[in-house]
Amino acid sequence: MDNQANPKDTLLNSARVLTNTQIILWEGAAMICFLAPRFLTITSTLAVLALPLVSSSQGQEQGTTTSYKYNDSHFHLTNYVQEGTSIKDYVAMMGSVAKRSTLFGIPLQQMWQFGNTGDFAPTYYLQTDSPLYYYSFSDAFIAMAYKSLPPEQQARLDPMITAFNPADMYAADHIKRVLMTFPGVFTGIGEFSIHKEFVSSKVAGGVATLLDPALHRVLDFAGEVGLVVILHNDADMPFPRPNQPPYVLIQFGELLRKHPNTTIIWAHAGLGRIVHPVKDQLAIIENALADPALKHVHIDISWDETAKYIVASQETVAATAALIEEYPDRFLFGSDVVAPASIDSPMAVYNAYEPLWKALRPETVRKVTLENYERIFDEGRRKVRAWEKANVK
Repeated sequence: MDNQANPKDTLLNSARVLTNTQIILWEGAAMICFLAPRFLTITSTLAVLALPLVSSSQGQEQGTTTSYKYNDSHFHLTNYVQEGTSIKDYVAMMGSVAKRSTLFGIPLQQMWQFGNTGDFAPTYYLQTDSPLYYYSFSDAFIAMAYKSLPPEQQARLDPMITAFNPADMYAADHIKRVLMTFPGVFTGIGEFSIHKEFVSSKVAGGVATLLDPALHRVLDFAGEVGLVVILHNDADMPFPRPNQPPYVLIQFGELLRKHPNTTIIWAHAGLGRIVHPVKDQLAIIENALADPALKHVHIDISWDETAKYIVASQETVAATAALIEEYPDRFLFGSDVVAPASIDSPMAVYNAYEPLWKALRPETVRKVTLENYERIFDEGRRKVRAWEKANVK
């Protein structure tokens, strides 16, 4: 054996240089963070671009004998102006590549204000300064699209309720109303956002916060019913000052602890285009995953923006792989693509994680990409159907 340091040990050692005050604060708040510290250099996206690709045509050529690549824990059928892929087209493109998938739209509608963009019709929140607003019809649209499919295709999908404002005390009532109107359809709620870079401040009305009792009502009801929750909450603010306390994660840890009976999936582990991993995340997330009080919390490694942090270097890949190997039941893969034209879009995200898949044992890859999804969402289906049987008359 050589004397090369284990990347995981190196990162854990870096955590030990924290002041005692920081350690007590972070562990006491049970902050869940992500995997690669901020001080690691993000080198280049060229490594991602050079990865081997698996195309939809390859999957179709192999036919039904092909092993499924993944279940998609994070998929948007429609975009920020409620347009997107036909559900029948999506099931067809899943083919023998994606075994199962969540199904949700975007709960927010991007406004087109002529005074802002003129004749240009924005379809994305970064294309205009105009506000976003909650578009409640999205849930009915997803439900009706799902109900248009034959049972064998419905079985491959897990629709999610998203079109509620988590700052509204009536949000839990909206979720209940959707379940009562469309029994037999939904498995969970989300993806919905609390802190999200460039989005939260654009939403018309009050800003959602982790301290809002309206959010607690939503999570309490989700726990009562058995709904799986996909929650987006950034790990930090986009441009924090040096040594600024990561108050978002402190509040997030406190929120998670107050809802032990609710299955929660933390979307992208709180990362974004600008929101980088905070310092010493490996040690923090390891402590959180080891905490029995947080056994209901899982992490989706979705989005190509998340991949860029994980595959930034051999060290980040090795450190991430070591953590997942230690807690292989707590991570799920998701594409986080929006209204794709073909399976090549989600497969591009899958391929972006190729260095991570190679660093994990085959059985761990299968858990992250397939088995954990089925365990969590099958249990969610069972609980929600039981609640509906008891409550929908």
